[in-house]
Amino acid sequence: MPSIKAVLFDLDDTLWPIAPVIARAEQDMYEWLRTHAPAVTERFTIEALRARRMELLRSTPHFRFDMIGLRHAGLSAAFSECNEDSSRVGNAMDIFNRARNRVDLFEDVQPVLPRLSEHWLLGTISNGPADLGAIGLSHHFRSSIAAYRFGTGKPDPKIFLAACELLGVAPQEAVYVGDDPLLDVEGAQRAGLKGVWMDREGERATRVMPAHVAPDAICTNLYALEHWLHTTSGTGGR
Repeated sequence: MPSIKAVLFDLDDTLWPIAPVIARAEQDMYEWLRTHAPAVTERFTIEALRARRMELLRSTPHFRFDMIGLRHAGLSAAFSECNEDSSRVGNAMDIFNRARNRVDLFEDVQPVLPRLSEHWLLGTISNGPADLGAIGLSHHFRSSIAAYRFGTGKPDPKIFLAACELLGVAPQEAVYVGDDPLLDVEGAQRAGLKGVWMDREGERATRVMPAHVAPDAICTNLYALEHWLHTTSGTGGR
């Protein structure tokens, strides 16, 4: 079996919980809209704006890998309907994006990532738009690919293969770690990588592993991942 040389990570719900981040970002932007585009908040609640985005996503599937573009398009339509100044949509998005990158890392992230980087090449692949530089994690990773920039996302094999190429490793020498059984585990395995399920909720998990997906490992935190990597590949890939 080829030795593990690289470990690639999903971001949202793997390195930090995403639901509270999005809720806070949407609230921050909505409060900004109350002052700077009041007609929008008089007509639409946060929930109504979210529902309209989902309708737009169903009618425009390419936004599936560009959530920032989707949010911008949905907000632009709301501004237009309310006769608000559309030039301010960018300002509203700036408010959202700043809050989107204020995350609360899982407690194991800061201790473990530096240790992993001593033994393996680290990278990220995300369908979301998180900015690792703004978050303060970019120095841990040799490469990072975001779907909205790449043009397609997980589970498309192309994005996994591109990440391996950036790190200079074969797919068989890489592990992908993520919380979604289909996008992350099955997607990685179909591209030739090992797929590790980050099941942080353990027995409380609402997400169930489909019967046809067999992860190479199941870990509830990065400490368990670190142990598995050392057990699987000895002292590491470098």
